[in-house]
Amino acid sequence: MHTACLDCDLLIDLPRLEEGQRAKCPRCGYILATRPHDGFRRALAYALAGLVFLALANSFPFLSFEQSGLANVMTLPQTAMSLYAGGFTGLALLVGGFIVLVPAVMMIMLVAMLVPVVNGRHAHYLKPFARWLYRMGPWSMVEVYLIGVIVSLVKIMALATVHLGFSFWAYAAFTVCFIATISVLDRVALWDRIEELSA
Repeated sequence: MHTACLDCDLLIDLPRLEEGQRAKCPRCGYILATRPHDGFRRALAYALAGLVFLALANSFPFLSFEQSGLANVMTLPQTAMSLYAGGFTGLALLVGGFIVLVPAVMMIMLVAMLVPVVNGRHAHYLKPFARWLYRMGPWSMVEVYLIGVIVSLVKIMALATVHLGFSFWAYAAFTVCFIATISVLDRVALWDRIEELSA
């Protein structure tokens, strides 16, 4: 399988990797592919846990603010709804899409792909799902949103009393699971496995 090094653009014929192995670019040393031990099962476990945490994050209060005896509680879906109510329709769609919808779709697709991959069964949707998964990847802003919230809290705490709700911690756990899923799932190993099951 030929692939181009993302660092120096050298075209390389990658060998099939065994578990625990990784391939480096012979010119610049960039890591081209890795094959973690039991990577598919670990990715599936992270993805399932991530979906549970995302469901919890959308079901409980995210943040609550209190100032001068007045309190306001915000849930994760209300983040986008508040922008929509304020007349920022486009921004509301972008926020709702990038912090909830796109990550949720990606995790559902990952679970749907990894179940047959782990069990050694072919499914007709594996290749389309894999293509869409990596196309959607750059549009997921899970970690960016969480960092933005934390930075905003530093400023808000000077003006009001802020309480972090259960949803905040659930979304933080979802972010960890999301990153862990993507990092442990090597693209080359996944495509090799899909090609093997499709043969």
